[in-house]
Amino acid sequence: MRIFFVISCFVPVFSAYFSYFLFYQHRGCQRNESEPFLFRRGPSLAFISGMDILNSKNKLSGKRVAILSEEGFEESELFDPKQALEEAGANVKVISPNKNAEIKGWSKGEWGKSVKVDVKLDSANAEDYDAIMLPGGVMNPDKLRMNQKAVDFVKAFVNAGKPIAAICHGPQTLIETGVLAGKTLTSWASLKTDIQNAGATWVDQEVVVDNGLVTSRKPDDIPAFNKKMIEEFVEGRHAPGLTQGSRSEPKRGQVINF
Repeated sequence: MRIFFVISCFVPVFSAYFSYFLFYQHRGCQRNESEPFLFRRGPSLAFISGMDILNSKNKLSGKRVAILSEEGFEESELFDPKQALEEAGANVKVISPNKNAEIKGWSKGEWGKSVKVDVKLDSANAEDYDAIMLPGGVMNPDKLRMNQKAVDFVKAFVNAGKPIAAICHGPQTLIETGVLAGKTLTSWASLKTDIQNAGATWVDQEVVVDNGLVTSRKPDDIPAFNKKMIEEFVEGRHAPGLTQGSRSEPKRGQVINF
């Protein structure tokens, strides 16, 4: 009887915690150090959640994804999405106009880890890829937007209706393509005026999806960013030019809250 009583008390408590855990992780909530340990997010921003990882594994099998970057990318904004894409089965290639074999990231005010450049921009062809991801960092997109080959490479994805994901300062390169008019997106807050001047609507949300264009604000948004990026990359091509709304949910300009 005592054993039965202990079990009967334990099961509801465990069920309540497990349900809250799934709900909390699914909403992509940020880690809060003031919360009890059991209810905190894990330490990795690449972590989507146990259920999301199971559901997303191999979703991108056969998909080829380009990550366009220069030196000075925000470390977590390249490595974490790259890991999420690879875990979902994508064939990911880092493309860069930089002449070095590796490009260095930036983390917490100093140089961070380096990543191997798989393909030089001069020899890259947008037709070889199904989607593109643009990491942030201050130096990285500032260099890319001044490189016409980089701008043309990104614009080729827009013209073909291929999905694009950009985080933090990443949308700077999109501004240079001249295709943001009428779009709804987010970014690092300092880009708000530039994006509005480009004819787009800027919103302060962790992730926004507009007809295949996925954007987020900062490293804290990476879990939500990864989730929507994978969903859009699975969906594939949209209307060329990122116009006239999405082919399926979420709809054009829909703000995603978790």
